[in-house]
Amino acid sequence: MKILTLDKLPLNITAKIYSLNCDEILRRRLLDLGLIDGTKITPIFNSPFRNPIAYKIRSSTIALRKEDVKDITCIIGD
Repeated sequence: MKILTLDKLPLNITAKIYSLNCDEILRRRLLDLGLIDGTKITPIFNSPFRNPIAYKIRSSTIALRKEDVKDITCIIGD
């Protein structure tokens, strides 16, 4: 098991969300998008400057800015 922040997760590697350590406004937005503890997430595409990054969450693809995901902890393997 390896713990890292979501902005450090390599492309096409699936992890599970462990915790959201951000301010309440961003936390609410991320929860509304489906980023809850235990949700599987996979970075699938980097923009030319690695910001934003497209993530596969459940059956959706969303783009998130690097500064918004740097405080999201995820776990690879378990």
